[in-house]
Amino acid sequence: MNKLTTIAFLISSTISFGAQAVNIYKTADASLDIGGRVEPRFNISDANELNSSSSSSFDDISRARLYIDGKTKVTDNIHVFGYYNGEMYSGSSDIKNRYMYAGIGTAYGAFSYGIQDSAQVIVTNVTDIMETFGGNSADILNGNADEQENNFVYLAQLPMDLTLTLNYIKDDDKGNYTGGGSVFYTSPIGIQVGLGYISGEQSSVDANQYNFALAYTWEDFYIGALYVSGDIDKVDVEGYEIATQYTINDFIFRYVYNYRDSDYKSATQISEYAVNSNAIEGVYNITNNFVTYAGYEFNRLDGKANDNQLQAGIRYSF
Repeated sequence: MNKLTTIAFLISSTISFGAQAVNIYKTADASLDIGGRVEPRFNISDANELNSSSSSSFDDISRARLYIDGKTKVTDNIHVFGYYNGEMYSGSSDIKNRYMYAGIGTAYGAFSYGIQDSAQVIVTNVTDIMETFGGNSADILNGNADEQENNFVYLAQLPMDLTLTLNYIKDDDKGNYTGGGSVFYTSPIGIQVGLGYISGEQSSVDANQYNFALAYTWEDFYIGALYVSGDIDKVDVEGYEIATQYTINDFIFRYVYNYRDSDYKSATQISEYAVNSNAIEGVYNITNNFVTYAGYEFNRLDGKANDNQLQAGIRYSF
């Protein structure tokens, strides 16, 4: 796989979409794919009664996604690309722009701008493996997360199976900006190691975050761990996540544990950053593009807003 192909693959692989994309246009120098998913699903928890006008614990959270992925060759060493991914939820006619970016790829890396993931997502994805829950502890800073607007990204495949990602985000609101980078290593024996750092301002105060991830795959078994540490206006916040997965034929069983704590003193701020939950999940792949799943989260925090949750759904990818 040459560098240009590798970089294009890395950019696509950081975004979760179905492998059933349809190629609607292809020449020697250009291609255009379209795909998406239809995903009826529901959530049952007493916490839903706090946000529901019907005071029901049952919440329909069905959604559909559509994406367009295009690439055009300019020279043997340069190509340009664009990607769009939109999402609609049941009960709303609004379309959420999850990803919308374009850029240029070279033998020295890819440069892009738009709505896209931060440089830290390739690291935090090590434990964000569930269809239903998990991934709650990773993002101390907003700029650590995926689907970031006004995001400049540079991504390169380095020697020794290293992936380097750098990004800078300038929020529309004054006092919100972050910049950071990550290095991710994938070994031929199933070991993955990721390290990332991000800093800037959040709500006009200084903030930073470190991320460290380690994962191992052995045949049908996977385990990943993530440690995060940072401070917001000189107040320490830290957390960790553990994720495991075991595959038996078309069945997948998953377990995750998420924890995060802070040195904040006020109850409101403590609650904002506190995470303490276990979750289990079962997935059955009926076909390679039709999946059913169900998960249950055991939340160890107090209060109705932190009630346990049951979530289930089916997903058809195209």
